[in-house]
Amino acid sequence: MTTNQPDEKAQATTKSYPSIKQSWGIFGIAILAMLVLAPVNLILNESAGKEVSFLVYYLLSMGGTFFIVNRIRQDKTRQTSYPFSFTTTKITLLAALGIFGIQIGVVAPITELIPMSDFIKQIFMEFAGQKGFLSFIAIVIAAPILEELIFRGIILDGLLKRYSPVKAILFSSFLFGLVHLNPWQFVAAMVIGMFSGWIYYRTKNLWLPILIHLTNNGIAFIQLHLVGPDEVMTPAAEYYGGMLNMILITACGVIVAIGCILLLRKEFNLNQNEEAINQENPEFQVQETE
Repeated sequence: MTTNQPDEKAQATTKSYPSIKQSWGIFGIAILAMLVLAPVNLILNESAGKEVSFLVYYLLSMGGTFFIVNRIRQDKTRQTSYPFSFTTTKITLLAALGIFGIQIGVVAPITELIPMSDFIKQIFMEFAGQKGFLSFIAIVIAAPILEELIFRGIILDGLLKRYSPVKAILFSSFLFGLVHLNPWQFVAAMVIGMFSGWIYYRTKNLWLPILIHLTNNGIAFIQLHLVGPDEVMTPAAEYYGGMLNMILITACGVIVAIGCILLLRKEFNLNQNEEAINQENPEFQVQETE
């Protein structure tokens, strides 16, 4: 009996994709796609405008990356679907509110500490100035779907089958931050990736990471419409109206984030206990549904 256990474990491992090494390969595919398709962005920028060019470029680069990696996943694992399912309203609201708190209480203070040159600031402001409908589609709709499919649906899902949850979540989040190619978005993406990764690990539901990503990008997009890129790029203390206001708002963000995480953990544990009871007593579940 014991001699078969390593073989069964090895078979389970070979059916999972990717490993850490293969995850670096996926990262390389994404970077290569962005570099190869960069001329498309430049050409369309001159003829069709910035918003059209960015949307087409993004769909081709990230969409192409997903298409390639998804085919590799299918060939190696025979998996053709992803775990989508709607969850309770309470969990949905806690996930959305949690990322709002994390953005204010964790991401914003850390990125504020990273110096930014005037040249980089100008690049960010030009990108932030794209506030039309096509930019909304690219940033708030396409990015959450495609990036979560790649980094949570493929990379994290495969890593969780090979490594510990902590290792899988941290490494997939690291790659998610790294693919943004700048230290400011790296911090935001990695922190958001850890939160999304933890929720995916507990629920095996890709809808929630997409919701978290969508909420985060949507908040930023709305903020740009309300105050404009010039105000968003100002120092945090000045933006919040003083150092004391900044400290209070940051503290509130941390409290909200911690509260949401604790409540989400409680909900996940309750759901897990209910599933265990239903599996142990299937006849009780049938009686309840009749």
